[in-house]
Amino acid sequence: MLQHSSEAGLVTLPRTLAIWPPLDFALGAAACCGACVFTNPLEVVKTRLQLQGELRARGSYQRHYHGVLQALWAVAKADGLRGLQKGLSVGLLYQGVMNGVRLGFYSYSEASGFTRAPGGSLLAGATAGALGAFVASPAYLVKTHLQAQTVAAIAVGHQHNHVGVSSAFVSIYRAQGIVGLWRGVNGAVPRVMVGSAVQLATFSSAKEWVVSQQWYKQDSWLVALNAAMLSGVAVAIAMTPFDVVSTRLYNQPVDKLGRGQLYRGFLDCFVRVSRKEGLVGLYKGMGPSFMRLGPHTVISMLLWDLLRHTAFQYEG
Repeated sequence: MLQHSSEAGLVTLPRTLAIWPPLDFALGAAACCGACVFTNPLEVVKTRLQLQGELRARGSYQRHYHGVLQALWAVAKADGLRGLQKGLSVGLLYQGVMNGVRLGFYSYSEASGFTRAPGGSLLAGATAGALGAFVASPAYLVKTHLQAQTVAAIAVGHQHNHVGVSSAFVSIYRAQGIVGLWRGVNGAVPRVMVGSAVQLATFSSAKEWVVSQQWYKQDSWLVALNAAMLSGVAVAIAMTPFDVVSTRLYNQPVDKLGRGQLYRGFLDCFVRVSRKEGLVGLYKGMGPSFMRLGPHTVISMLLWDLLRHTAFQYEG
């Protein structure tokens, strides 16, 4: 898909074609929002697992969450089924803005021929991810706060106790100003740069490899499914440590000056988590991360490909 080939049985699109940028932004946003609806429960569970035992050695704290399935059950039991969709509205905002910018920029890079240069695909993916993460950072901040919130019996991490999405934005702005809405962006940018670069580069390569094995017809959706799962493994391994650090930076309490009370920044968080929780601490939540990445990649990439192909036909 990222080389304008179809994962849904559609014809191959020429590299030189480009969609009107605002339309490409909207298509990328719509595709990833569609995927977000299905994968948000795993995002809630991932956030809880990443905050569990914060800066505590293994075995020195009570574990409320013991894995993906048990965590899903615990959240549903304590917060109801609606608890599994905590932060969905602001999550859709984040996915729409971040991936609209990310996929739109990458599509433009492809159409311009930049991705055909050595290392171009990786660089374009990383740059696209950085731009998207920066623009959408306030939404991810609020999403993390809301998804961490729960009843005291199974609470992990700092509880911000926001009433809702709009009140969260307002309270953060009133307490810390406009800068406060971008608190934690220093963890989000490297997180999405790594994840975006690995995903956008490996998905295309994995798809070509699956096609070369001749397991399925070239236009079968199973090609995309297998490519996405292979890409998901690579993304989960590369991205999870950055994801843990990003979640911790976003969720930590701050003082009156807006300074983090637990971590001074990205490197400080990385080092403190490694020392206190071991290297295993940097891979907390990897299970739901992988389980989310596969379906999210498949759904978002298929939807994006379908929407863009339709746009090409319409423009043609």
